Amino acid sequence: MENSSTVSSIILSAYFGMEDLKYLYFSIFLILYIAIIAENVIIIGVIYTEKTLHQPMYFLVCNLAANGLYGSTALLPALLKNVASHPSEVSLASCRTQIYCIHTYAIVEFTILGVMSYDRYVAICHPLRYHTIMSLTKVYKLVAFTWIYPLVAFLIFFIITLQLRFCDKTIDKLYCINYSLIKLSCTNTSVVNIIGLMSVVLYSVPQLVMIIYSYAHVLRVCALSSKESKLKALRTCTPHLFAIINYFVGCYFEILQSRFDTSHLPYRTQVFMSLYFLIFPPILNPAIYGLSIQAIRVKLLRLCYNKNRILSIQ
Repeated sequence: MENSSTVSSIILSAYFGMEDLKYLYFSIFLILYIAIIAENVIIIGVIYTEKTLHQPMYFLVCNLAANGLYGSTALLPALLKNVASHPSEVSLASCRTQIYCIHTYAIVEFTILGVMSYDRYVAICHPLRYHTIMSLTKVYKLVAFTWIYPLVAFLIFFIITLQLRFCDKTIDKLYCINYSLIKLSCTNTSVVNIIGLMSVVLYSVPQLVMIIYSYAHVLRVCALSSKESKLKALRTCTPHLFAIINYFVGCYFEILQSRFDTSHLPYRTQVFMSLYFLIFPPILNPAIYGLSIQAIRVKLLRLCYNKNRILSIQ
């Protein structure tokens, strides 16, 4: 055990398994990060520049893309640095900063998905009142809420972690998370763990209730509608449902790794499971929305066509 007064850095021991192929891992993660930045910036840029896309649903898609950039940047630059260096040791301050960013990314993502489910509920169940209920002023407030609520709510709980003293410095992961850091504490953390579980309920149950409520009403309306209306509702909800499924798959992998012993699994499987939550939603969500929503798809194709024309002229 380290003396609590000397623990000023954290060793992320999961990187030790990358030593033999660190250049391959570095290249893969760098390509993934570039792809995430490119995809999400393109989505944000298209929605920002095209006035016809200045509608509630597209602003929420833009918000989802912004959070994808936030979450991937909380992980991948540090991950690239740690893959390239040995030993993979980070300062305690950097570890705490990464914890705050990663956890708030997760809460912001779920909050955005909850708001998007409400948007789909209004669009399908109250189509004539959609633009009245989902006015731009209200959308701006909802976008602000999806960030302010998670940032403040997690900070209130995270203050407890900031006050802990640590007697160990090794986390068997590729990045810092709150539960792993708490386990290094010198003191009994039973109370902290209980508060943590209560905070998870606070961070997730309201969004989950909103998603279930919205889609329960959507299904009810679809059951009473014509076949054409059902297909239209399915098309408008499919991207959002894929995003929710993608999020929950990442949550499942993270809970599995955090709460259960997965050391018997192959190293690459452990890496895949630990990084899914922070890499796949940011890289898949822009593709899902860019290809599934016709208005965005048309603008992207037009953008590519115009660039090809300019290159051919030159």
